Amino acid sequence: MLEIRNLGVHYRGIHALRGVSLHVKHGDIFTLIGPNGAGKSSLVNALSGIVPSSGEVLFEGEPLGRQPAHQRSRAGVIQVPEGRRVIATLSVAENLQLGRQAAGIRGSDAADLDRVHALFPVLAERRNQLSGSLSGGQQQMLAIGRALMGRPKILMLDEPSLGLAPVIIKDVFRALVQLNREGLTILLVEQNARLALQTANQAAVLEQGRIVQQGPAAELAEDPAIADHYFGRAGLIA
Repeated sequence: MLEIRNLGVHYRGIHALRGVSLHVKHGDIFTLIGPNGAGKSSLVNALSGIVPSSGEVLFEGEPLGRQPAHQRSRAGVIQVPEGRRVIATLSVAENLQLGRQAAGIRGSDAADLDRVHALFPVLAERRNQLSGSLSGGQQQMLAIGRALMGRPKILMLDEPSLGLAPVIIKDVFRALVQLNREGLTILLVEQNARLALQTANQAAVLEQGRIVQQGPAAELAEDPAIADHYFGRAGLIA
């Protein structure tokens, strides 16, 4: 579904990515782990068209070229950004509608709303509540729901567990697994390396802007070097 060839990102005097090449197959959960500052967010932002990049990205066999972010989202490449970034002064329902409008989807939204509400019932319960008054976990659910309203073909998530309580993290990752079982391809950037490798089918380790290891997630989870370097006391990257 997604082929990345020799991707480079250089901005504000920083060489964030250096010749990254990856393949994400249809129906996979592909996770990218690595230390802070390794370039993980830069990779997702480059795929979304938010930051300029070099190299080549093919989506469903077609080059994305220099398509701007809104065209990529309408093609089905949709990101849930780090920090959630819901619009605090709009209601839950209005934030969900923004996800639909941004992707240029017309017609009835009933089926899309039903899907999001089934996945995250709290969003139905609080549809008229201002998004800024939600808890961090509820805002993360809203950010995912907003992305789903755009009918993504590949859903890219940047640090979805960041700042959330353990019980909410379980709910969020349970939802991601469910979406994947329904056929959604997921690219996951995640600080919790243990959880990421337990959830994903395929994985890669990014360090200093380069891929240093990749393969089946289960195999990387058993690698002593990765365990020593990334798992830590609670599975969090230092």
